[in-house]
Amino acid sequence: MSEERTERPERTERPERPQQRGSGPRKRRPFQRRKVCRFCADKTLVIDYKDPRVLRSFITERGKIVPRRISGNCSAHQREITEAIKRARNIALIPIASTHVIA
Repeated sequence: MSEERTERPERTERPERPQQRGSGPRKRRPFQRRKVCRFCADKTLVIDYKDPRVLRSFITERGKIVPRRISGNCSAHQREITEAIKRARNIALIPIASTHVIA
């Protein structure tokens, strides 16, 4: 074995990273409040198909059921809401469509 040590090559400086896309500063994401299930937060609220006042807040102006990604409900409560809205529509407590006209 030879006892000669090989010298390490000198470190070369790293090339500078290119700028991020675009020349401006990084865009920040706008602050968005985290959605919380209304029924999990307040245990006194009850989902009942006979209470159209609560159910109306989960129906769009066109009569569609608001999805949970928009309403912020958890999946279990969203299922209950959907079922309650359908029951309320079935017994005519809530109109099926916004343009529903009774003759």
